[in-house]
This record gives sequence, C-alpha cells and structure tokens, in this order.
Amino acid sequence: MNILGISAYYHDSAAAILRDGHLIAAAQEERFTRKKHDPGFPTNAVRFCLEEAGLTLDQLDAVAFYDKPLLKFERLLETYYAFAPRGLRSFWAGMPVWLREKMFLKRALREELGKIMPFDRRKLRLLFPEHHLSHAASAFYPAPFEEAAILTVDGVGEWATASICHGKGKEISILKELRFPHSLGLLYSAFTYFLGFRVNSGEYKLMGLAPYGNPHSPDIARYLDTIRTELVDLRPDGSLWLNQRYFDYATGLRMVRDADWERLFGFPKRKPEDALEAHHCNLGLAIQQFTEEVVLRMAREAQRLTGARNLCLAGGVALNCVANGKIQQAGIFDQVFIQPAAGDAGGSLGATLAAEHIFFQKDRPVPAQLDGMQGSYLGPAFSDLEVQRVARKYGAPCRHFDRFDDLATETAALLAAGNVVGWVQGRMEFGPRALGNRSILGDPRNAEMQKKLNLKIKYRESFRPFAPSVQAERVAEYFDYAGISPYMLLVHPVRAERRLPLPANYDTLPVRDKLYHLRSDLPSITHIDFSARIQTVHRETNPRYWSLIEAFRQKTGVAVVVNTSFNVRGEPIVCTPEDAYRCFMRTEMDYLVVGDYLFDKKNQPEWKERDGWKEEFVLD
Repeated sequence: MNILGISAYYHDSAAAILRDGHLIAAAQEERFTRKKHDPGFPTNAVRFCLEEAGLTLDQLDAVAFYDKPLLKFERLLETYYAFAPRGLRSFWAGMPVWLREKMFLKRALREELGKIMPFDRRKLRLLFPEHHLSHAASAFYPAPFEEAAILTVDGVGEWATASICHGKGKEISILKELRFPHSLGLLYSAFTYFLGFRVNSGEYKLMGLAPYGNPHSPDIARYLDTIRTELVDLRPDGSLWLNQRYFDYATGLRMVRDADWERLFGFPKRKPEDALEAHHCNLGLAIQQFTEEVVLRMAREAQRLTGARNLCLAGGVALNCVANGKIQQAGIFDQVFIQPAAGDAGGSLGATLAAEHIFFQKDRPVPAQLDGMQGSYLGPAFSDLEVQRVARKYGAPCRHFDRFDDLATETAALLAAGNVVGWVQGRMEFGPRALGNRSILGDPRNAEMQKKLNLKIKYRESFRPFAPSVQAERVAEYFDYAGISPYMLLVHPVRAERRLPLPANYDTLPVRDKLYHLRSDLPSITHIDFSARIQTVHRETNPRYWSLIEAFRQKTGVAVVVNTSFNVRGEPIVCTPEDAYRCFMRTEMDYLVVGDYLFDKKNQPEWKERDGWKEEFVLD
C-alpha cells in the first residue's frame, strides 16, 4: 500500500509518504522554497517524497489531502450568513479564491501533481479525511501505545477547533468536538496579535515572553478576570465560548477589535518592534496561565471519556510545550506522546496514516522503539559530493575528517572555548524544531551565549530562550524530569541544586535586567522561571549528535549543549549544505560542520551579501 499525504493552501504546506506501510519521508515545502510557512502546493516536498520512496504517481494507491475543503466552505458560508451584514468586504474578497481554487480542489490537485510527472488521472484515488482526524491520526498511529486518549487543539479545521478521540488498535473514535468560532488556538493567536507578534508564526514568542511577567503583580489577576468575564466562558470540561463582540477573525481581516481590547486591558496594541514593557509581559503570562488551565481541563475530560492511561497530542496548540509539561506534571496520564510536527505540516502525515488504517483498514503495528517517527529525521540528506560542490562554488576552505570521533572531539573543544557552531548532519527534521541535524550549537555554561545567539546569530528578540539537548540517560542530572522528550516539546524545571539565588526584587526588575541575571550553572538554557524546553538525545535515533554531546561531556563534565534551529529570524530552517553555508556567512557564527567537513569563519573569503537576508526573508 503506497500513500502520499499532502497539506496545503493555508500555511506550512508539506508532504509525507508511506510505502508498504512504512513511513519513508516527510518534509515541509518552506525548506525547499525558502519561504517561511509557505502555503502553496508542496511541489518540491512531493517530488522529494516520491523520489525517496522510489515511486511514481501511478504506483500510488491514494493521495490523501489533510482536510475536507467543501466542509470548510460550508463553515465559511454559514459564518458569513450568521454574522451578516458584518464582514461583507471580507466575504467578497475571499469568495473568488474559494470559487476558483478551493471549491475545485480535486482538479487543482491533479493539475499540480501533473506538473511533477505524468500520470493516469482516471486511476488516481483522492481521499479527504477531516482536518482534526488527520491531526489525531498523526499523533496516535506513530505513538508507542496500543490504546490512548487523543487530544487535538488548534485554530480551526473545517468546523472543529478541538477534539477528543479514543484510539485503540487501528481504530480512532471521535468522542467530542469544540466548534468554530469558539477556539483556544484562535484565542491564543488573538493575544499573539495584540502583543505585536505575527499570527500563525509568533505564538511561540508569546509563550517565551510569558515568564517575564510578574506572577505577584495585581495585573495578572485583573487580566485573568477580564479574560474570564469579558472574553471567554470556560466550562469544566475545557470547552469554551468566545464573546464575538471582541473578536474580528470570524468575518473580518484582523484577529480582534483593537479599540475594544485597548479599553479592556488599558494599553494600546503593541507594534512589532516596540519595546516590551511590564504590562505586555504580564498579559502574556495571564493568557499562558489561562491556556494551561483550559488544556488541563481538556486532558482530564479526555481521560474521563476514554479511561485511557496514555495521551496523544497534536494540533498547533500542542506546540505549547509549557502547557504540555503541565499535563505531564499533573499525572493525569501515565505517558504522553506529542506529534513532533503537531501543526498543519503534520496533517500531511496524518492524512496518509488515516488513509492506511481507517480507509484501507490495514493493521497498525505498535512501534517497538521510542515511537514510529524515526526521531523525526524524515527530510532530505546530502552527500560528501554536495558539500565539496559548495566549497568549490564559494571558494570556501574546509577541513575533512576521516574519523567522526575526531570531528566530534574537535567540535566539542570549539564549543567549550565559547564558539558558536552550525551543525548539519544526515536527514533534515520534519516539524518546526531543529533536533540536532540542522542546528546551531553553543556551550550552556557560557553566560553570554544566549545574548550572542540572539543578537549576533539569529538577529531576533533578546528575550527568547534556547533549548538544551541532553543525553537521554543523563536528563535527571540536570532537570526535574526523568522521562524522555525527543522532540523538544516539554518544559520542565532545572534541578534546584543547579540554580543560583535571585535578588529579592527580581520579579519587579525590567525585562532586560531579568534576562541577563545569572540563574543557574547552565545559564544559557535556563529560562527566567528556571524552566527549560528539553530535548533528550537518544543514541539509537541520532548516534552522531549523541556522540558529539558525549565528546562535550568528556571535555567539560556537562552532557548538555545549547541547541537552536539553523536559520536567521524570518528564514526557514536550512535544508541543503548551500543553505547552511550561506546562513553561516551571513551571521557571526564561528564554525560550520556539514557532514564530515569543518569550515572556520576566519578562513573564509569575504562575504558580500551579509545583510541580504533582511530583504530576502520577511521577519516573523
């Protein structure tokens, strides 16, 4: 059974492919086109998946698309009718696109696939699982559980904005849904917008900003009271009703009614480059706390309805790793699995799996190892020849290592000396996180590393934290956590004995002063609330990255490195050796390792496009 899955036409387009029941490849289109969150048809990702699987379109049993466009169109029409005459301008702006493209999606898909290669259009079977079923399938089928509760939460699919399902064997039963316009994901995005970040891109910035709020400030209680009394009616089961008087996303062109929100919270909408002040941080903390409360209620309801001891999570809200950590710490479930590509990109994978197990009724083998995602290393790899071509193209001196152990030892020494190293190995990660194959690395002991990475490498807001990659078997030496977190989707505290005392007035300090106060003996990965977004590195899924961390441990006694995605602000994560070299030269990165080759910035020819990325990539 050969099945291609596609997600497209909203954001984060992607493709995934199964051959004979095995997950062969998956990738986001943005990595090929270099357009962040690219919503277009994933031509390059589809071509890559077919080539990786060794298949033609005529050899596919089905192509599965990640949602039902006609059901989504129904929601659009009913919403405009319900809110009429509000939103008439938005209605007339949106209708031509729907009538031209999305109403005739089957034809559009066949046309786009035909540009990749010829195929018999009469024989191609197209399947359209619902959006939240695709999310649920992406989380449950790769999970190492025979049975589990499944919780999916995002902005909106067709009608559903959240769902509770029960997975058992190869069956998924939908038990409960929350429906548009009432949505936790859209609520969080509304605050993302009001606090000056980009919707569908900046939600993780809001999550990182929240800990800068003062938990003892009376503003927090006031903001939470406003959310509960004016904006949201929250029910015991986690379902919620949003007061549409204050929102504009249902029929308008913005998330919220700015003037009403300014009156509610007492300050104007923040512009993207405005300084972050205490009230911004406090509002960020308030909505994060509210989100955690909602997600916990939903998780408890999922456990009550299913009786399951395991939980699977997907949907954009499942990328809120702080909320995920709170679910785990609450002890509602024995084990939690989160789909690493939890957002819409992962819908392509979910669509293939739903087709395999629900439509075609193929048996589902429960993964024997960590899970069925292969560490999420499902994208393109590269050869030594490709690295050599890049070196020749740019006249770039580099050093080749015959033994990986020597390269790991050398790189560990460079990290320990305070250098920033780009690290590109093997297959690219699927999902929004760099997991050690397309990463920028640093020394977590270095108090200046966070500032250097943010301001001189990533060119992004200084408040944003960095994640630790830690050897899986040593995680409990550094964090109040003894489990696994292979996909950087769980937040847990740094161990108490590693923390440093804070001044009595710490909570009232300005953002910048909080940021640069030493908080632990691993300052570059300890967020201001003593938390860390952990990636456990497993020898069986990424032996090279594990070995590098082992070399760093042998050198320093610390089995942790700083890991951030290999890109500058507004750029997708690098895919090819050439992407990596260009990003390396545009920044103040010190060294670059690609496969078995080491590039030293001091030896490279002058780069004349240093600031070109600022025009090439729209800031997120």
